[in-house]
Amino acid sequence: MKRRIAAPTEPAAECSELTRSVRWSLAGLSLTMLLSALGTSIANVGLPTLARVFEAPFQDVQWVVLAYLLAITALIVGVGRLGDIVGRRRLLLGGIAVFTLASGLSGLAPTLWLLVAARAAQGLGAAVMMALTMAFVAETVPKARTGSAMGLLGTMSAIGTALGPPLGGALIAGFGWSALFLVNVPLGILTYVLAHRHLPADRKAATRADARFDVFGTLVLASTLVAYALAMTIGRGHFGPLNVVLLLAAALGVGAFAMVETKVASPLIRLTTFRDPALSANLITNGLVSTVMMTTLVVGPFYLTRALGLDAAVIGLVMSVGPVVAAISGVPAGRFVDRFGARPVILAGLTAIATGAVGLSTLPATLGIPGYLAPIVIVTAGYALFQAANNTAVMADVPPDRRGVISGMLNLSRNLGLVTGASVMGAVFSLASAASDISTAPPEAAATAMRVTFAVAAGLILLAIVIAVAGRALTVRSASTDDGLRNRTR
Repeated sequence: MKRRIAAPTEPAAECSELTRSVRWSLAGLSLTMLLSALGTSIANVGLPTLARVFEAPFQDVQWVVLAYLLAITALIVGVGRLGDIVGRRRLLLGGIAVFTLASGLSGLAPTLWLLVAARAAQGLGAAVMMALTMAFVAETVPKARTGSAMGLLGTMSAIGTALGPPLGGALIAGFGWSALFLVNVPLGILTYVLAHRHLPADRKAATRADARFDVFGTLVLASTLVAYALAMTIGRGHFGPLNVVLLLAAALGVGAFAMVETKVASPLIRLTTFRDPALSANLITNGLVSTVMMTTLVVGPFYLTRALGLDAAVIGLVMSVGPVVAAISGVPAGRFVDRFGARPVILAGLTAIATGAVGLSTLPATLGIPGYLAPIVIVTAGYALFQAANNTAVMADVPPDRRGVISGMLNLSRNLGLVTGASVMGAVFSLASAASDISTAPPEAAATAMRVTFAVAAGLILLAIVIAVAGRALTVRSASTDDGLRNRTR
């Protein structure tokens, strides 16, 4: 799949102010992104309460969170492709309805395992919402404003992530654990109404008869992704025999999926897609960046507690700075993309993240809280730039019949990065501390672990920069070769 290098400017006709209809469409898409992110973050704060209410151990209660994440990770590519075939508007409305209904069932669940099942169904709805929201941008927003729209969606995702813990804590205190999930019901209904009234109708080409859904490929990919996600989450960063077996199963699943996709007439993912160096680079860098961003969320609380000796209230305030910066930076980042083009902004964002990671590795030990906050602001602002630009670059010029699956792949790379960051980088921090239990590690050990972990994180972002530059160079070379061949055949 050949991809045009996005130009920084577009015709003036596309730069006009967004129409009222487009604004309402973006409002519906923004709420869709907000709800799916809120569903991820709001339940975590309720785990201690759920353990007490259902008289269950943490190992059982954590499935309230894992079921949601596993459903998203396993299904997001498949539902994206399904939207390309049956119609994205129709499927998105169905996903919002499933998410809303499952939220109500979660709040009313009489037992823990019924709650887990309802959360899995909620994750199915969220997978549809995540996969198709970005795919709709190309159909609702002029190309010259795509970056701004992607920045807005990134802002809403950051707000949903940041809002989850404080909102969840307030709801539990005021109304009980059920409110964690029931709050999504009125919001889901509002989102459905906006999407139903203002999203554009499905194109007839989306329902053509020759497009078939790859059921077997979807099942193989889903099983592979579940095996990988479980390998990264079971044991909470401590790898054992079961983790190794699951990783081996995931590796075998990748091979099986590649074999299946070469045999079916209408594959879930065309393997030739990965011959596009720009797209492959975008997906890999997205996963690496997400790994580093999750590292800040996983490692930060341990460092602030053990090395700086902060109490829970102050830690909460410090940890809220990152999401707040992401929410503030999203829309301006999108405007930078519209003005300067996606590729330069991607490199600027990656450079900022690398700079912030180096700062996190060196400054907190000498400057304390300011030495922690300044790099976090740089990392998060860089992430906002990267996310808006990378999402725009990936979705630029994707054929209409593949937008859902490409959007699903983009979200999948992000989710896999988050899962990997939580497990692998958490393990790096634990090993670097040389403590049997990081929650009781002495300040010096926590400081050493912080330095090592973010040195590794900076290395990952430098690798991402190399991949981004190489992907662009290969794309330019491929375009030049194609032009030369066309000229010689004239």
